[in-house]
This record gives sequence, C-alpha cells and structure tokens, in this order.
Amino acid sequence: MATYKAPLRDMQFVMHELLEVEKTLSTLPGYEEATADVLNQYLEAAAAFAENEIAPLNRAADEEGCHFENGVVTTPAGFKDAYKQFCELGFTGVDCDPTYGGQGMPHTLGFLASEMFSAANMAWAMYPGLSHGAYNAIHAHGEQWMKDLYLPKLVDGTWTGTMCLTEPHCGTDLGLLKTRAEPNGDGSYNITGTKIFISAGEHDMSDNILHLVLARLPDSPKDVKGISLFLVPKFVPDANGNPGERNTVGAGSIEHKMGIKANSTCVINLDGAKGWLIGEVNKGMACMFTMMNAARLGVGVQGLGIGEVAFQNAVTYAKERVQMRSLTGTKRPELPADPIIVHPDVRRMLLTGKAYTEAGRVLSTWLALNLDIEAKSTDAQTVQDAADLVALLTPVAKAFMTDNGFTIANESMQVYGGHGFIREWGMEQFVRDARIAQIYEGTNTIQALDLIGRKVLLDQGQKLRKFTKIIHKFVEANSADAQLKEFTEPLAKLMKDVGDVTMHVGMQAMMNKDEAGANAVDFLRLIGHLTFGFFWAQMAKVAYAKMETGDKQFYQAKVHTARFYYARLMPETATLLVRLRAGTKSLMDLEEDSFIL
Repeated sequence: MATYKAPLRDMQFVMHELLEVEKTLSTLPGYEEATADVLNQYLEAAAAFAENEIAPLNRAADEEGCHFENGVVTTPAGFKDAYKQFCELGFTGVDCDPTYGGQGMPHTLGFLASEMFSAANMAWAMYPGLSHGAYNAIHAHGEQWMKDLYLPKLVDGTWTGTMCLTEPHCGTDLGLLKTRAEPNGDGSYNITGTKIFISAGEHDMSDNILHLVLARLPDSPKDVKGISLFLVPKFVPDANGNPGERNTVGAGSIEHKMGIKANSTCVINLDGAKGWLIGEVNKGMACMFTMMNAARLGVGVQGLGIGEVAFQNAVTYAKERVQMRSLTGTKRPELPADPIIVHPDVRRMLLTGKAYTEAGRVLSTWLALNLDIEAKSTDAQTVQDAADLVALLTPVAKAFMTDNGFTIANESMQVYGGHGFIREWGMEQFVRDARIAQIYEGTNTIQALDLIGRKVLLDQGQKLRKFTKIIHKFVEANSADAQLKEFTEPLAKLMKDVGDVTMHVGMQAMMNKDEAGANAVDFLRLIGHLTFGFFWAQMAKVAYAKMETGDKQFYQAKVHTARFYYARLMPETATLLVRLRAGTKSLMDLEEDSFIL
C-alpha cells in the first residue's frame, strides 16, 4: 500500500533558505509573529495530521467511494471523523481573517499545508479546500451582514462551501448558462437551474453547505456580462444564525468518476432556492474569479502534491525491487539481482519527479508569498507588482504543475512495472486522481489561452517583463560565478528566446487570432520551463553556498537535480520554440469533412 511522508526538510529549505519568507513577512502588518519557529510548528502539526489521519484513509476511501441515496450523500468511512479533528485543530482558519475567527497566518503557510493534505488524500482535501474558496469570495465581495453571518461558520469549519458554475450545456463558455434568478422584493432571490460537476456538492461532513451559484436575472444581458453571483445555503439560517429551513437545493445524483472517487461530485438542482446576491448585479464573473483564481492555485498545489506522493513511493519501490544487474557491473553482490534504482531509465523517471516537485514547491510558495505581499503591503507599487506576478503565473502554476504532476504519477507507475497496474499497490490511484487536475477549474488549454491572451498580449507583455526583469537581475548578478555558469548561461539564452518568440507570436496573432490559440499550450509550457529553470538556478546558488556548512548530502542533491533539470527537462524548450514559429496552417487548413469517421 502507498504511504506518505511530508517533505518538511525541503519545505523548510524553500521557506527559510531560498525565499527567506520570514524576512518579508516580518515587514507586513499583521504578520509580525510569523517567525520561522511559528511557521515550522504549524507545518509540523499539518504534517502529522496528513501522515497519520488522512493518508491512511486514502486507498480504502477510493475503493468505497461516496454513497448516494434519495439525495443524501454519505462520505467514506473515517472522512467525517478526520474532518472533525481537522476543524478542532484549527486548520480551517489558519490564513483567514481574525475578525471572523481566523488565525491570520500567511498564505505562504496555507499553501504548504495544502500541499501536504492534497498529497496525503486529494479527495478528502477538496472538502475544506472548496470552503476556503467560498470564504475568499464572500470576504472580498459580500455585504457586511453576509460576512458576519457566514464567514465565522466557514472559518471554524462547521459549514462548508461549493462553487457552482458548470451546467450540462456549458462549461468554459459560461455566457450560455441558463440558471435564472428571480428577485423576491425583499433582497433575496429565487434561483432555478441545474449545475453539474459540483465538487463536495452534498455530503455529511458539515452542518450546512453554502453554494456559490452563477445565475442570470430576467433583464440581464444574455452573455457573460449578464451573470450575477448568489449565495444559496442548503439550510437557510434562522434568527440565531443556526441551520433552519431546508432550502430547495440538493443533489440529483453523484458522478461516477475515473478518480477522486471519495469526493462527492454532484449534479445540483435548484428549484426556486432562496439565495442572496454577492457583489453587484451582472458582476458575478468578477466576483467568482476571486474564488476561481484561488481554486486554480489550489489545483496547481494538488498537482504538486500528487507528484510528490507518487515520487516518494516510486523511490521506495526502486530501492527495494531487485531486477537484473547494473549495466556497469554488479552493485549488490549479496542480492540475486541489483535494485532497479541502479538502472539509468529508472533514474530518469525518479529524477523527473524530484525535479518537477521541488521546483513546483518553490513556485507555489513564491506565489503565496506574493499573495501575502499583495494583501498586506502598504506600498502601492509593491502591491501592484505582486498582483501582476500572481496574475501572470497563476495559469502557469495551475497548468504546468498539474501536467507535470500527471507525468510524475505516470512515470512513477512505470517504475513499478506490472505491480503499478495493480490497485493494491496504490500507484494507479495516483494516476487516476492526478488526471482531473488538468481538467477542472478551467482546463489547461484555457489556462494557456488566459496566459497568452489576457496576461501577455493584452498588456503588450508588461507583466511578463516584470518577471523576466527579476530573472535578468539574477543572471546579471551571478554571471561571473563560475559554478553557476552552467545554469545562468542557458537561462539567459532561454530568456532571450522567450522575448523573441513572444514578439513573433504577438505579431502573428494581430493578423490571425488563431495564432494565439494554436500556440497557447506550447507558450505556457515554455514559460513554465523558464520559471522552473530560474528557480533551479537559485536553488543551486543557495546549495553551493551551504555545501560545506550544512547537510552536504541534501545540498549536493539540489545541485545534481538542477543539472538534471537543465540537461534533461529544460531542453524541451527547443522543440517548443520550433512549434511556436510553425504557424496555424498544419492545424487549420484541413477541411472538417476530412476528419473521416
């Protein structure tokens, strides 16, 4: 059976040695107490919960799945008790506003804890994860009465939340949605429609469920400009703020899925359900994007977590499984064959997992730190710069990290050979669970279109230049360091190539918008490699500096993994650059009728 051990040493390296987050956090109002010791204590508590409480439930819950009967959903054995303990430990409100009962800790801490929970049990972690997204939307856009009534319940975990966007006939194109909202004249609305693919849409883990629902008023425009956001509780709170009358919203069924079987993905029917407006009329998409952007970063962290746990188990198996002798001579003569970790291609698969997860952890933590800066800094330009960097790299975090997470799970399964295909070993579950992360919260193609269209071409590359300026400063500052030349020189070349190809694609897209669509996925992957290459160069610099004064084996592994990334993974950019200049003809000139069935 698969196991999980939280990578605390690497998390501490990222926080304290590479990014030195406590130095930044100490300058932000409200985070003065977020010292290294405090951050470590929280992470250690989260690690213990992930390893001891929810990781042991993962496989059995996948086998059992959720139960649905007459609109009632029962979660797998152990889920409800684990969630109760999660709430009692205070994890639901770690980085929430103290005004509503939260602990006011940094997002930086929340992201690292989220990685551990996703790695230990992705399906379970989605229940509190979605609630956090609902908290963000209400906190940012809800009226004060709504915040006072609902946020304390979300923060303490007694109530949970969902995000209801998708309908049977529309997913990405939300302008087509049909769910309607009729005003009642008293500030409430009756919401009618059907939503599908609603994660944690119905379950038995909390006293109430708060559905955040996109709907259209009768006189609103018939496109995305006419969508509003509503809060629709499963139980309408009574005068004392407790669950009262049962609202006319509920699950019509649960989906039978490839993965994350222990999370209740529901069809949600609303039949004149009472709801309240969040934000302004016809501004629902802007409000929902507060939740969606948080969710997209959360899904990127899911990809990171699944990659980490799959990699860990593949390493353990590769050290224990003996097959054949090493090509360069016997390594373990006392055994009938050598452990498969001696074989080069097994090393390639394992190092791929190590390289992608460790760089992904840096990206996740760096983005979280910028979210903290955006939320707390008192300097307007600093806030804007942080917001721009988060906006630019959110689609990269979601798509690049989930693509890589699936690759790691798939390669780790390959390490197991035939055993990887057998359910009892646990690896095939990681492959199944990882696959959804490339699809939901906006498919990875949608993330790529967002990156190239909204985040790069729309502002003529302004946000991208902010990021590449940071990379340029690093390269310039370290160009004379002989040890780092193997990283800084290829990184400088890639940065120049990114600038040139961005201008090329932008010019082509001005003449033919299909050029942006044709190049979006490759462009995102190119930016992903630029980002990870930058972080690996930084990690190598820190590792070299500490090699003789600290854990030498740990730091040597950092340098070796950086070299592997530059030698074996980053060269994918050469192919991407060729494809980015290939144009649309090979894609678009074939007649539709030529796709013969």
